[in-house]
Amino acid sequence: MKILAALLVTFVACAAARAQSQSTALVVQDRVPLRAAARDSAQQQAVLWQGDALEIRGSRADYFQVYDHRRERAGFVRATQVRVIALAPEQAPDLLAIVRFLRDTPGSEALGIGYVAAYLKAAPAEAIGAEPFDALGTMADRLARRASANTDKTRGEIIAAHLEVVASYGVAIQSFEREERMQLCYDGDAFRRVLALGASDVEKARAALGLTRPECVDPALTPHDRADLDTWRAEVLDRVPRANLPEYVKNRLRIRSAAVWSSIAFERARRGEVAIDAAERALHELAGVDKRELAESDAAAYDDAAVRVGASRWAAEPVRAQATSGLAVVTSPGQPGETCIALVDKKHGAAAPLIRRCTFGIVWPASASANASGSALALAVQPLDGWREMWIFRRGNDGWRIDTAPPAADASELGYIEFAGWVPGGRKILAAREARIAGRLVKRFEILDLDTLAVEKHADAPASLSLFYRWQDAAWKRQTVSLR
Repeated sequence: MKILAALLVTFVACAAARAQSQSTALVVQDRVPLRAAARDSAQQQAVLWQGDALEIRGSRADYFQVYDHRRERAGFVRATQVRVIALAPEQAPDLLAIVRFLRDTPGSEALGIGYVAAYLKAAPAEAIGAEPFDALGTMADRLARRASANTDKTRGEIIAAHLEVVASYGVAIQSFEREERMQLCYDGDAFRRVLALGASDVEKARAALGLTRPECVDPALTPHDRADLDTWRAEVLDRVPRANLPEYVKNRLRIRSAAVWSSIAFERARRGEVAIDAAERALHELAGVDKRELAESDAAAYDDAAVRVGASRWAAEPVRAQATSGLAVVTSPGQPGETCIALVDKKHGAAAPLIRRCTFGIVWPASASANASGSALALAVQPLDGWREMWIFRRGNDGWRIDTAPPAADASELGYIEFAGWVPGGRKILAAREARIAGRLVKRFEILDLDTLAVEKHADAPASLSLFYRWQDAAWKRQTVSLR
């Protein structure tokens, strides 16, 4: 009942007014002046915003005499700028009807949350179900997203005022810095109540999606806390029955689950635990997305989830035996948290490798692929969740060296690059690359020069590059998610 008590705190003082046959009013406009007297020329005491709750103590001409408990100020407001509400059980259905209307009205979140609080005060406890909390969570989540995306100073003032209004009802909006900007997120209290009450499957799906938004994961979490959070997110998503949901809602759950399970696979692999089941679940969820029913607004989330799954997909592949006559990699523990990679061949074992390097990233030995001449080997190394690099071991005139090909040269937190095949002759390598750069997904299939790793040619599809189409690796084509 904690959230219920928090939401009603603004109406406690108004309850006493009801006992004296007085009423409560909600401000329905922005920038409403609270004046010292019942005339337009009177001094302005404060500026009120939609959703503010006022106690009505009388009327004069076309003004109400009110008291604002949030600001602890008395004054007068025009009657046309507020709506009088009765906090009586028989009025609860009417209040809920207004909540239903405002729930899906962008820009009216503060007013809608004010009506939710009024409904919870008026309705008998036994009549309160999941619907008002679903509406509350939906509006609070949308307000937080609008605040995060807003860049207009004028709109910013209004949104900031609305955030203060909803905070007065006990709605907690968290904030933290992400990608050099402030990210605001609803803490999800109402969504948790939706899952605990007898909600419909659609309401449960909305709640689960609201509670598991990837942009609302605090970047300051420790790896241990992040792993616990992702496990909880997966459990929340699994609690939603999917059978009777609309297909586009099923797609949203699959997309979110794919992203979460790819993170779990990475975290388990980093701890040295078996990650095959988590990686396979991520691939299964991604493959289950029906692209014909994919909402346009979900396209970016689908691509982001695919990149995350692509970055961790090697966790689903068991380590296969490598050729003993050619190049291979052998891994061993280094300093705490490190994995050391040794390049070996028939003449050079792990004790005296061709070259050796250690990394704090996850090394995927199953990804190792050597060219036919034994002069180069490609290996997948994943230093971060959602970020996988390709390491190229190659022999030059001055011996062996290791070069790293990142998913993107520019700053990005999401992407992967992977080996896609060797071009006969030993001087070219095929690669597939996906990365989110400046908010846009870039996907390319490339022919790289082995000596410099410079891109010689690239295209949006393998069929557009004759060399790529002809020499792409069969195992890569079968396993990659870039051809989705």
